[in-house]
Amino acid sequence: QTRTNQQKQLENKQRNWNNKNHNNTMTITTIFPFGGSAPRIEQDDLEREIVGGKGLGLQVMGNIGVDVPPGFTMPTTLCQVLAENDKDLPQEIWNDMRRNVERIERDTGKGFGDAKNPLLFSVRSGAAISMPGMMDTVLNVGLNDHTVEGLASATQNPRFAYDSYRRLLNMFGDVVKGIAHEHFEERFDKIKEDAGVKNDVDLSVDHLKMLCAEYKKVFDEHNQQFPSDPQEQLQECIKAVFGSWFSPRAIKYREINSIKNLIGTAANVQMMVFGNMGSTSGTGVAFSRNPSTGANILYGEYLINAQGEDVVAGIRTPEPITCMAEGFPEAYKKFVENIEKLEKHFKDMQDVEFTVENGKLWMLQCRSGKRTGPAAIRIAIDLHNEGICTKDEAILRVEPTHVKQLLHPDFTPEALARKEYKDGVFCKGLAGGPGAAVGKLVFSTKRAEELKEKGESVILVRVNTSPEDVGGMWASAGILTSKGGKTSHAAVVARGWGKPCICGASELDVYEAEEVMEVKATGEKFKAGDIISLNGSTGECIRGALEMKAPSLGGDLEVILGWCDEQKNVMKVFANADSGGDSAQAAKHGAQGIGLCRTEHMFFSPERLPIVQHWILRDGKEYLNKIENFQRSDFNEIFEAMDAKKVTIRLLDPPLHEFVPHEDQINDEVAARLGYDSMHKLKQDIEALHEENPMLGLRGCRLGIVREDLTQMQVRAIMHAAADHLERGGHPHPRIMVPLVGNLKEFESQALVIKREAEYVRSVRKVDVTYEIGTMIEVPRAAIISDQIAGLRDKADGKRLCSFFSYGTNDLTQMTMGISRDDSSAFIPKYMEAGILNDDPFHSIDEEGVGFLVRKSVIDGKSANPKLSLSICGEQGGDPKSIRFFDAIGLDYVSCSPFRVPIARLAVGQVAARRFQKHQREEKLHHLEFDDAALLGKVFHYCKLDRMAKLPSWPFGHHRTPARNGRSSTRNKKTVAPAPSAGPIFSQQ
Repeated sequence: QTRTNQQKQLENKQRNWNNKNHNNTMTITTIFPFGGSAPRIEQDDLEREIVGGKGLGLQVMGNIGVDVPPGFTMPTTLCQVLAENDKDLPQEIWNDMRRNVERIERDTGKGFGDAKNPLLFSVRSGAAISMPGMMDTVLNVGLNDHTVEGLASATQNPRFAYDSYRRLLNMFGDVVKGIAHEHFEERFDKIKEDAGVKNDVDLSVDHLKMLCAEYKKVFDEHNQQFPSDPQEQLQECIKAVFGSWFSPRAIKYREINSIKNLIGTAANVQMMVFGNMGSTSGTGVAFSRNPSTGANILYGEYLINAQGEDVVAGIRTPEPITCMAEGFPEAYKKFVENIEKLEKHFKDMQDVEFTVENGKLWMLQCRSGKRTGPAAIRIAIDLHNEGICTKDEAILRVEPTHVKQLLHPDFTPEALARKEYKDGVFCKGLAGGPGAAVGKLVFSTKRAEELKEKGESVILVRVNTSPEDVGGMWASAGILTSKGGKTSHAAVVARGWGKPCICGASELDVYEAEEVMEVKATGEKFKAGDIISLNGSTGECIRGALEMKAPSLGGDLEVILGWCDEQKNVMKVFANADSGGDSAQAAKHGAQGIGLCRTEHMFFSPERLPIVQHWILRDGKEYLNKIENFQRSDFNEIFEAMDAKKVTIRLLDPPLHEFVPHEDQINDEVAARLGYDSMHKLKQDIEALHEENPMLGLRGCRLGIVREDLTQMQVRAIMHAAADHLERGGHPHPRIMVPLVGNLKEFESQALVIKREAEYVRSVRKVDVTYEIGTMIEVPRAAIISDQIAGLRDKADGKRLCSFFSYGTNDLTQMTMGISRDDSSAFIPKYMEAGILNDDPFHSIDEEGVGFLVRKSVIDGKSANPKLSLSICGEQGGDPKSIRFFDAIGLDYVSCSPFRVPIARLAVGQVAARRFQKHQREEKLHHLEFDDAALLGKVFHYCKLDRMAKLPSWPFGHHRTPARNGRSSTRNKKTVAPAPSAGPIFSQQ
């Protein structure tokens, strides 16, 4: 695929690094050495997008005194070079790789391919964003029939040597040659069966030699050859690791997690250290804090006499990490020191992999650990309370998906207390991911995805998940495996997604092909389609479906969201709500007002719809009065729930035909109920309402102009309800919004009607109700003439008629892009897959097109009325990516569904925190004294990277600039320049 501009910018970043640090002698294919005699590279000089998260961690660990095996990182840019170069790399890259290998040979005294003292390598992937288990790794690269004997002789451990060799043959065949792992596993199981053992550690050296011979036969049976040349092995493994970026499972994972605009994965080549050298060696995976609960205790597992894949793949059930203190006391003490050092340096919970080789500890990788939503909140608060990070940094440790997880349901306390729960537990495994799930049993990824498409809840059951199961795991409500530990693939991925997971349920036998699982102790069987419940917090599996409850917010989450609300110059978060119940829920979630109340949603209840239909079809004033009464009642409830908060109420927007009976619903009974003598006459009146394109027909302000009594009635209902609430001692603040304006006269006509009716109610009720009039900008023409709308004044008193704009980006996107939101699912996914669109424009704002109009409207509206309030109430109002854009152009608040309010509060707080951090960096650079060219170059480099990494700076419009010393600055300090009449409205600043 054609590289995006952002990918090209990443290449430019590496050119900048090369130019600054290597005097223009290197290219975008620079290889980054680490460990041993490698030159020190400062973290500030490294870009995660270039070296990947793993490569960055290896560099940092070496810099802060943590022992890492020497190696080198081949950057992400080479991933694209490989794809565009017939799946190979230019010869100069391979030459550079060999020079790096020679450095490690000098450091270690070993030789790559040396038959007496062989140097071996691991090759691991490492993208800028962690994708656990989705890309490939190959260990023990460099072994062949000659070097395996050298390794056996050098270590005096033939069993270890051949155990390492059989692992290479298996991984090379699977990862590089594409031979399915099952073919090797079949031979392995046969050798163990013949030897009469269950565990691989019980095989003798002779058994392992036989196994290596069997593995070579697997290559022959698939017309493949295992290369004996170590250099060829290394090159093939590097190419395979780069190629795994394009594997279906990696692509699926990026789709699920919306990982976009990365150039590829890096490849990390590292000297092998061995955890499978016997009882004095081992390997493990650990987290500096519990990734399920956030508790500040070490969480992880390790295995004696094993290599890394044995732990993460769940092949053997490992021991808790704390047991390592008994087996390897010195290594464990050093391990705890390293964990604390890394956490303080990165100011975040760490996920590490390590190996102990003959008692010596080596750290293989570190990265910010995947965690559940509750854990993320707890960890962020604790890191701040422990003085490890600031509030701003703590806020940025929480992701929107973490908050979303806390909004998922759990079992009710009543269900947990019942006898049926206790009696229904049929097995227990390891609690891999907390929460609750109920669903039908499925035993394959394909079936999980099929049932998910039909809207059914499923539980995916596997012996042990693999990266190929990622699609089924995403489609499932919960995951159950009979093997694997708490750091197995299933547990790590499930925690990252906030899905309940029970792993290592050894009480079960799972027969995937037969789609059956059996409880070993009782013989009880569960087949595909049976319904069970999972308690991911306890590891219990329960028969049948337990009752679920909606989550309750508070506690740690409110602490974090409170910190977000405290940020300087932070956007406010309102909610879209259409009833008193919805409004109360929004207020409970922290909404600071109602940004959109859709009055049409008050019409659809069974007892109200016939009244509305009577008014539409018979035009009776008595029915209009009834509508006014129930709307007044609803507005009263909303004002009560949102007391003293602004409530933005949109006048009726949909076309009238949406409220009348459909043709297949018309009969004599319906006709009589609506006051018709015959069904035929009713059909005629309904057909008269038909429109060829109702979205662009008689709706919105057009409806209010054609049927002025509708606007009058709704304004009276709003104002009377506000007066009612005021008389009860409340503080109502209605904002009345005119929909679908595209013409200045349209808005003026409706605004004057609203003002007249509102003032009439104020005078009749003798109350001073504060109210505002504004419009929803959802027609492109309205965005173009925003200065006229914002500047419009009442000719009678000279006062402004429009006090706010709310951007209805749903319709604005439809009309600007010419795409029907209701029909877009037929092609938008394909467009995103093909790279035509990066995001669904109905989920994330189209910044170049729709965003251009919104930005222009902001500029023009503010230029005509500096006090104009600006907001967004479309679907994108709850999208964190869109929120960054809305903040950059200066909106005052976003409005979204009550459910998304907590996510939006986090997103606006994070935008404000990043803005303040950027300001601090700029102030720090501003006060530096540029004494030499090197420092000046470094500062320029930072500025350049910062500019490329952020949204463009707009010379026009509404800006938020944090004041020095943390004090809030006056907003809108910049002079607003009028947009030119033609051409782009902004230029490169």
